[in-house]
Amino acid sequence: MTILESVIKAITPQSSAYRDKAHERLAQLTMPFWALGRLMDLAVDLAGMTKSMAPPVARRSVVVFAGDHGVVKEGVSKYPQEVTCQMVRNFVNGGAGINAISRVVGAKVIVVDMGTAAPLDDLVKEGKVLSRRIGPGTKNMAAGPAMTREEALASVEAGIGVALKLADDTDIFATGEMGIGNTTPSSAITAVLTKQPAAKVTGRGTGLEEPEFHHKIEVIERALALNKPCADDPLDVLAKVGGFEIGGIAGLILGAASLRKPVLLDGFISTAGGLVAHALCQSSAEFMIASHRSVEQGHSFALSHLGKTPLLDLDLRLGEGTGAALAMSLVEASVRILTEVATFEEAAVSGALG
Repeated sequence: MTILESVIKAITPQSSAYRDKAHERLAQLTMPFWALGRLMDLAVDLAGMTKSMAPPVARRSVVVFAGDHGVVKEGVSKYPQEVTCQMVRNFVNGGAGINAISRVVGAKVIVVDMGTAAPLDDLVKEGKVLSRRIGPGTKNMAAGPAMTREEALASVEAGIGVALKLADDTDIFATGEMGIGNTTPSSAITAVLTKQPAAKVTGRGTGLEEPEFHHKIEVIERALALNKPCADDPLDVLAKVGGFEIGGIAGLILGAASLRKPVLLDGFISTAGGLVAHALCQSSAEFMIASHRSVEQGHSFALSHLGKTPLLDLDLRLGEGTGAALAMSLVEASVRILTEVATFEEAAVSGALG
């Protein structure tokens, strides 16, 4: 049995007993029924995920998976490939958006090299980056498969390994990523797994103008026609039109789900990883929390496929895990509602009439 198979076997749905207990308590709090709306829904989910009436969420890890993409040769991004490694160095120096927001919510930022084009040996040696390197970036999916099936499996199992490694010090995970060009494979994965045309799920990424945007759609359509990824075989989809960091995100989700730990999905690329995880094991979606809705048009289709309503809608499109980190405050608030707000009986407050 592979690592992937054993982890999938360990994933079970949310606890209906704990969901019922949480719902019963929340319904009796000193406020009109369900007056805090989706924060209360989230509290029920967290209780079901963790099998606890006081879900632990204090220890927070944002895992940023980095990887490069051969498809950038097709001119699908406004930024050069070197930016991937440059941004990884910015992460470890604490100067990126994800660092600023993580400091607000008290989360650790862990960067994982899944396969950047340039080596990060010095950062790995200094212990600033975890190396789970598959290779120096994927191949150009517009000219053939992005990776082999073995590499796809390795990327998912690497993500599982990261979740297991961090589990003893983490109550809740957030997914992050860095990889120039990675909205292109994310759009391709979303098109296949949601059965939508590429044009419907492809966005402007780093800010493509109209001609560049239409070229990006054409590149994705060409990759799908050439590689013919099988929607019923998620590893085939990941291998043919995916990315190492997307596989890592899928693995992190599966690993966390096997340990009954919640995972906050960030934006479009992270949710593409969520689509792969869901296709590998449907129950894994019960441990995913959609942090926000990205301006990337494919994100709404991906969230809908997963049955998720995002907590925030702030026109975010940065990635890195920024939206997921922001939503950690809402996760904590939902737990505090469950654990700290008194019931009518506890507070000796009269309930509603009739």
